[in-house]
Amino acid sequence: MSDTGNPNILRPRAVPTGRFSRFTRMGGLATGLAGQAAMARARAAVTGQTPDMATALMTPRNLTRIADRLSEMRGAAMKLGQLLSMETGDVLPPELAGILARLRSEGDAMTPAQLKQVLEAAFGSEFRSHFKSFTAAPLAAASIGQVHRAVARDGMRLALKLQYPGVKDAIDSDLDNAAALIRWSGLWPKELDLAPLLAEARRQLHEEADYDREGAYLARFGALLADDARFVVPTHRADLSTDVALAMSFEDAAPIEALADAPASERDRAMGGLIELCLRELFDFRVMQTDPNFANYRWRAETGQIVLLDFGAAREIPDALSDGHLHLLRAGLEGERSDILRELEAIGFVKPGLSQVHRDAILDMSELGFEPLRRPEAFDFGTTELAQEMRRKGQAIGQERELWHIPPADTLFLQRKIGGLYLLATRLGAKVDLRGLMRPYLT
Repeated sequence: MSDTGNPNILRPRAVPTGRFSRFTRMGGLATGLAGQAAMARARAAVTGQTPDMATALMTPRNLTRIADRLSEMRGAAMKLGQLLSMETGDVLPPELAGILARLRSEGDAMTPAQLKQVLEAAFGSEFRSHFKSFTAAPLAAASIGQVHRAVARDGMRLALKLQYPGVKDAIDSDLDNAAALIRWSGLWPKELDLAPLLAEARRQLHEEADYDREGAYLARFGALLADDARFVVPTHRADLSTDVALAMSFEDAAPIEALADAPASERDRAMGGLIELCLRELFDFRVMQTDPNFANYRWRAETGQIVLLDFGAAREIPDALSDGHLHLLRAGLEGERSDILRELEAIGFVKPGLSQVHRDAILDMSELGFEPLRRPEAFDFGTTELAQEMRRKGQAIGQERELWHIPPADTLFLQRKIGGLYLLATRLGAKVDLRGLMRPYLT
């Protein structure tokens, strides 16, 4: 782990613990909103108008209240908001999209009393005896836990991830309460089935709250990349890890965005390495770190290495998904639109039976994505508006209700990872020989 220098950490605020405490906070929010809805209905009845519930509920004050409460809850409520924001932002009302987008960048820190409680749960009342030093101020705070610096007794500098108290036990009830609130608001489109995203959020949260699992993936990726000097994976300290604490070596590095100021050759090499790693994860390793958050990549300028972080979102890639994307890649490079559509349907990215107009819209967007792969020369992400054009077409498709469709979770997470790399390459202005990187998989 490395120092994120995260400016978005909010004030220390106690994490609600216990199902009843967490339920009453969500219930209190719903009650307050329901009261305002009742007043809106009463005013509408007096004037003979039909109440506009979205307008009545989604005032600036209420938007702040909802986002603030979900951020306070951390855990499932916050994670569900993040997932919904990233996967359905193009089709959500702007009011709801704004609430959920806030949850992708904000997190509160535990109070000192709760921090001590977690440390004692992990290491006992003499928790300080396990470390030469421990820094109470967190480096980062997110939905499941927060990260602190420490030094082990043997002198290794550590990043110590500590899980918020009560978050793991409240995952299922939190998700049910948050989903009920979202449905009740009336802002969730009826054409989109919330159940698959709810199930995926449940699975993802239980996985990310399992620090033994994350530690195992951290060690696994360390072994997979041990001979690749381009990457640094923190060393898992199993002896200092528990079910509520995950210890790893602290790796000095700067945010990946710092690469934007590096020479072009450095930017090109680093971005080429990350795209190649994604291909290896998909086709060779059959296991992938699926979170595209830029904060999960760090840049070590003195060695030109990239530090890889956060393996709580790692997941196995089923053979069918890997093979399906290989077939899609080949179809895209050959340029046969009927073949591309067939493979998109096969991996569940689009639903079958669309009208010709909507098939053409999907394929036009796919052509944009494949165009850089068809070039014999390196693709210059810095001089293209590909990401913006893809975004515009995605928003246009998002307005077509016939096309509203949530892909299977594995496909969804893989596409999110690929999209994140495109955005990062654009941010860094890198040139990458995409066709050359994919050539070994096309023979």
